Amino acid sequence: MDFASTAVALSFILVLAIYLVRLHGGRLRDKKKRYHPVAGTVVHQLINFPRLHHYLTELACKYKTYRMLDLFKGVVYTADPANVEYVLKTNFANYGKGSYLYDILSDGLGDGIFAVDGQKWRHQRKVACSEFSMKALRDYSSFVFKTNAVKLAHLIDEAETRNQAIDIQDLFTKSSLDSIIKILLGVDLESMSGTNEEGTLFSHAYLSGEEAILYRLIDIFWKIKRFLNIGKEAELKKNIKVVDQFLYKLINSKIETIHNPEDNPSLKKRDLVSRFLELKETNPKYLRDMVLCITIAGQETTAGTLSWFLYMMCKHLHIQEKISQEVREAINLKNNSSVDELAASLTEEALNKMQYLHAALTETLRLYPSVPMNAKMCFSDDTWPDGFSVKKGDMVVYQPYAMGRMKFLWGDDAEEFRPERWLNENGLFQDESPYKFTAFSAGPRICIGKEHSYMQMKIFSAVLLGSYIFKLADEKRVITYKTTVSFPIDGGLHVHASPRSGHARP
Repeated sequence: MDFASTAVALSFILVLAIYLVRLHGGRLRDKKKRYHPVAGTVVHQLINFPRLHHYLTELACKYKTYRMLDLFKGVVYTADPANVEYVLKTNFANYGKGSYLYDILSDGLGDGIFAVDGQKWRHQRKVACSEFSMKALRDYSSFVFKTNAVKLAHLIDEAETRNQAIDIQDLFTKSSLDSIIKILLGVDLESMSGTNEEGTLFSHAYLSGEEAILYRLIDIFWKIKRFLNIGKEAELKKNIKVVDQFLYKLINSKIETIHNPEDNPSLKKRDLVSRFLELKETNPKYLRDMVLCITIAGQETTAGTLSWFLYMMCKHLHIQEKISQEVREAINLKNNSSVDELAASLTEEALNKMQYLHAALTETLRLYPSVPMNAKMCFSDDTWPDGFSVKKGDMVVYQPYAMGRMKFLWGDDAEEFRPERWLNENGLFQDESPYKFTAFSAGPRICIGKEHSYMQMKIFSAVLLGSYIFKLADEKRVITYKTTVSFPIDGGLHVHASPRSGHARP
């Protein structure tokens, strides 16, 4: 960019910043109320976009809670647990998705649990909570996780025999998607192997469509692009069509099976949609919306966390070794045991013994939460526990990423990866307040699949670390995040795996 272009760009940014300050200045001047300090504008966020979470964390260290001026609304960011608890629990009814967030999410998620408020949310929450608490679903999920962990280990072993580096983040993304679709619909997507053509098309459309939906949060012109059917909005429209064709075909097939059980009397209805159908939840669109929301929750949390977890294991080889030893002791693993035998030994009792692994996964989520920021809309003027006010129509954002790095919450070593902070003097896992550790949200909207997520992460971690030693393919490469609404590693995570001593090949 030449000097003249740079000058024009800087002038535009300056004018826009001044406009935003004047636009919001009047609405924030009220002698009877105090508003959080203005720390910047949307312009500053755009300038810092590649390192957005670092930038917002720096502001959180300075202010705890602050305002950013946007074109159409006020936005309040907080890293204060007292404010988080107030929004997510104490005055829960005053904060929700609202029409603004619903408009962004509904094209893809419809009236799914992540896009709605009120009665629609309460009904889906009640049904989902009931099903996720069933032992039958936990047992089925455990079986699926073990099966796909073994499949992943086979792919790793094939790459190791050829001395090839693998993008473990890509494999985690595909294996977690395979797992959640199997649990929800009873279908083998096989995106890891790519042998199911329909499944491959769905996987690509789902992942691309999800990114486009979330991109709307930072693209103020998305409605115009949707109207003109251009750019990401045109791609999104095509991807939603592919996703819908795949899901409706499977759902309608299951509805027919429920209506004609004699066609397959031996069918074990263990997947979640079949169980919903047995509860007379037979509206195809309702099931489609529910499936997509649970897929996003189940796929993103585990894939992202496992990727960052393995990165931490490569950076802290002594912790990797300690976890491997804990896994082997918990299941009494013998020398020359195969991956299949290791996975089969991962009973609920054995997983519960892996307290240090549980702590290491939680420490990963503290520093690298799968959703680094979470937003709600304020429905009416309010005053928070810190004494400052928020206005009707403000977006309020709590920050799991920033909160994990606050020294006033975690001590001077807040930015260090230290699983021991989660263990008591007896070496047992000790949880923190969900308003301090917000990776799974909190209050009435706390993640219903939290325990399933931990089960999947522990099974995959135990299978892989119990069988292989992982090292970064390029020790000099600087690993950072890609700025999206989720928290992927930018450019993937390339590693080499070598069999542990006493490990038999698959």
